[in-house]
Amino acid sequence: MNQGPEFDFIIVGAGSAGCVLANRLSAKPDVKVLLLEAGGPEVGLYHRAPAAFYKLFKTKADWAFYTEPQAEMNARELFWPRGKVLGGSSAINAMIYMRGNPRDYDDWHVPGWNYREVLPYFKKLETHFLGPSEYHGNNGPLNVEQRRYTNPLSYAFVEAGVQAGLKRNDDFNGAEQEGVGLLHVTNKNGVRHSAAGAYLKPVLSRPNLAVLTGARVHRVLMEKSRAVGVEYRHQGQVKRAQGSRVIISGGSVLSPQILMLSGIGPGEHLRQHGISVVQDLPVGQGLWDHLALPVIYRCKTGVSLDKAENLANLIQFLTRQNGPFVSNVAEAGAFVRVMPDAPAPDLQYHFGPAYFADHGFTRPVGNYFTLGPTLIAPESRGFIELKSADPEANPRIQPRYLTERHDLEVLQRGVELAQEIASQKAFDPYRGEEAAPGRGKELRAYIRQYAQTLYHPAGTCAMGRVVDGGLKVYGTENLYVMDASVMPGVIRGNTNAPAIMVGERGADLLMGVERPMSNDERTPRNAGNPVL
Repeated sequence: MNQGPEFDFIIVGAGSAGCVLANRLSAKPDVKVLLLEAGGPEVGLYHRAPAAFYKLFKTKADWAFYTEPQAEMNARELFWPRGKVLGGSSAINAMIYMRGNPRDYDDWHVPGWNYREVLPYFKKLETHFLGPSEYHGNNGPLNVEQRRYTNPLSYAFVEAGVQAGLKRNDDFNGAEQEGVGLLHVTNKNGVRHSAAGAYLKPVLSRPNLAVLTGARVHRVLMEKSRAVGVEYRHQGQVKRAQGSRVIISGGSVLSPQILMLSGIGPGEHLRQHGISVVQDLPVGQGLWDHLALPVIYRCKTGVSLDKAENLANLIQFLTRQNGPFVSNVAEAGAFVRVMPDAPAPDLQYHFGPAYFADHGFTRPVGNYFTLGPTLIAPESRGFIELKSADPEANPRIQPRYLTERHDLEVLQRGVELAQEIASQKAFDPYRGEEAAPGRGKELRAYIRQYAQTLYHPAGTCAMGRVVDGGLKVYGTENLYVMDASVMPGVIRGNTNAPAIMVGERGADLLMGVERPMSNDERTPRNAGNPVL
């Protein structure tokens, strides 16, 4: 195997957090940084045009994972798209800018990570079209826009939500999360602004930053409990790179896999695969995700996005970065409480002025609009495990969806409220028959057959269980995890912005800007249920 050069930091994964880390850590010219990414760069129209995001699924930019059969969902194996590209999932997502509920961070009960303490990092990462305020920044790398094009059906959804009794909310990341309104997007001048576009591309010329694409990391190299580098495959050769500190930012599926392949994980599970145990930790446990399903209506007019893919609209996008191709499809949304004892919103709506089901793969003839009730405070928990010790075999993804009755109840109420919103006067000019689930259908059976991931897995290397509040892996030296996998409890909302925030705060921790963790904070909690 070839011996690589020594770096101060080796970052595994150029996703939402990894790009941030590469930018911030290489800002000091005397710090040498290596960023390894299994995929390639963002290339082509589908990465640029917001409306084309779903066309990136099952392409070379997507890991295209599948779950294990889900016992409570008719034994279905659910498709999980995850970004295999510079920018990670921020390069293939629907670009919704959402922080989650302030209570989420307070409920983590991790010193240094409550809402008051993470808010400055959200402000630091953004240039927000609303301008500087108590809640927003205007000098960060990530651009947040009010979409340049919004379909009339999305305005109708907002009005219908108000007519159904919801509060109008023009900023879900401001003083209050609940209500209904248009969504803000991570676009810049009408074009996708991924973590790679925001953080990585502007600094690629730094001589102390090396970025290697097509590099599949197999494991962390450990000397007893100390991380000293990584092993990876590049252009058919297995190579090694030495580093003073190693940061795993592979996301909630691959970060736990890499740790387990490196001997860090549940001891008995590792031994079953012939892997020597370096540190026995509940790596991969505590997986949570957001489930969503479509409530679809025919549209009586031709105003929907279903027929927007034409030459005139393409030219409008290419020449003026405007028109339907600028739509991120999920243009409007809402946050509501449907369970009487919910301490914060337990349901989110994503509204799209088009037929959107089965991740966009099903496209019937006609015009439609879709309301997507989304479970954002799930109680069901699953896990990631190894299928084998082969570092290039996909891991076992077992989210155990709907194993808690509460989650099914929330989604059923979400469908019923979606039907109530769609029945309001604001939709009268547009609303045709209900295409799915259809009036009179048994809702729980519909949920089990048609619910899908909303692409927000997290929690598999959680703070307090696998990493401490400084994001260092318990019982190790110089080894860190920084991505959505460290989130110990739910985020009530889309997880891209929180993952970027983790990268921002993690960079400060690594550079000594933040205080060191106390001994108490470095002691792992009980390996039982994650903190909620």
